[in-house]
Amino acid sequence: MAKYGEGDKRWIVEERPDGTNVHNWHWSETNCLEWSRTFFTNLLSNLVILNGEGNLFIKTTTLRNLDGEAYINIRKGKIIPGYEVNLTVSWEGEAKDTEGNSLMKVNGTVEIPYISDENADEDPDIRVTVEDEGPIGKRIKDAMFLKGKGLILEKVRVWVQSMAKGGPVKEELDTKKPLPQPLKQNQNQNHAPVATATAAKTAKSDSVKKEGVVEKKEGKKGRKNIVLTEKFSCRAKDLYEILMDENRWKGFTQSNARISKEVGGEFSIFDGSVTGSNLELQEAKLIVQRWRFGSWADGVQSQVKLVFEEPEPGVTVVKLTHTDVPEEDRYGNATVVENTERGWRELIFQRIRAVFGFGI
Repeated sequence: MAKYGEGDKRWIVEERPDGTNVHNWHWSETNCLEWSRTFFTNLLSNLVILNGEGNLFIKTTTLRNLDGEAYINIRKGKIIPGYEVNLTVSWEGEAKDTEGNSLMKVNGTVEIPYISDENADEDPDIRVTVEDEGPIGKRIKDAMFLKGKGLILEKVRVWVQSMAKGGPVKEELDTKKPLPQPLKQNQNQNHAPVATATAAKTAKSDSVKKEGVVEKKEGKKGRKNIVLTEKFSCRAKDLYEILMDENRWKGFTQSNARISKEVGGEFSIFDGSVTGSNLELQEAKLIVQRWRFGSWADGVQSQVKLVFEEPEPGVTVVKLTHTDVPEEDRYGNATVVENTERGWRELIFQRIRAVFGFGI
């Protein structure tokens, strides 16, 4: 035991002469604000929102400002992001008549007043302004909000995910990871039975499906499939009606929705970010829809299949199969599958549990 006033060397991390932070034991902090400005500038500049739909042409121009604080703390290799930022993006829009003549050009801003690590799993509020609030200017502004909100929030999620992975210090962390040491020949032989048993155990556990766990399976080239099973404390009929009722959809997502209840009918959800049509409907049993996100490349569509089962009264199991989800959007962002899976879990299923009290 150390004497009073003297530290016990077993618990002291001594400074190395070469200044190396061994295993990132010491607390280190990296300011990420300037990196974030560059990151958002690349994500949000010259982003096409509308290119002739409804004779409207809208795009973002540049990141006007990013204020606040953003940093990455690392302690013993653990990444701890922290940020409270607000940003403003400039945009421009033009309305034309049916003959292609310009009716009006406007400029405006998109403001996100608060992006915080405390609310990393929630989409922040967005405000859209326009310099000319006349009838045409307001029409362009409304279109910017309706079509641009989802796309801009998707870019914000890319930044949030990048911060969670280490932001500008990720590459440094990767280079510091120790490389696996090759085993000697006799070591390989000694551990072969253990490796075989471990592989068998892993294969066995992987074969058992767990509720709420997503499986990303290979689909067409450049596409992925998402399979998800969720359980709710309600009747299958109740859950089916919530997913097919636009007013209830507006309630639990806090976004605009328009949903047809007829086969062949169309729907638009999340303020128009997702559109599609009903392919097959069986009340309380089955929903099959064609889904498309506005940020996907032209012509790319996916299919959603929701199967409702009621193993016992008051308990519903819904099995989701979302096929042909593209790995990248039209802008080259490779987070489409992750964002789609996250949206199903956090923005749809978890919200339904929270708002309607269907949690188990």
